[in-house]
Amino acid sequence: MCRNIRQLHNFEPPATDSEVYAAALQYVRKVSGSTKPSQANQAAFDEAVREVAHATQHLLDHLVTTAPPKDREVEAAKARARSAERYGRAG
Repeated sequence: MCRNIRQLHNFEPPATDSEVYAAALQYVRKVSGSTKPSQANQAAFDEAVREVAHATQHLLDHLVTTAPPKDREVEAAKARARSAERYGRAG
């Protein structure tokens, strides 16, 4: 599950709310060991996702770097190339 969490810092354009939420959801799923909580745990699960998303956005808003922002399309192409090499597929 956690391998699906992607780096969100230092991209142009910046991470969207939905990307931050998706990362928080993956984190809470991993920590809780549940992709779909029971009704009894749904409220706690949802609250945890909101809090992790808030903390993540706070972190992203306060990180400082001198590196130039990364281009999402370039990074996605690099990831596809690594995947194709890893799994022996043509580009």
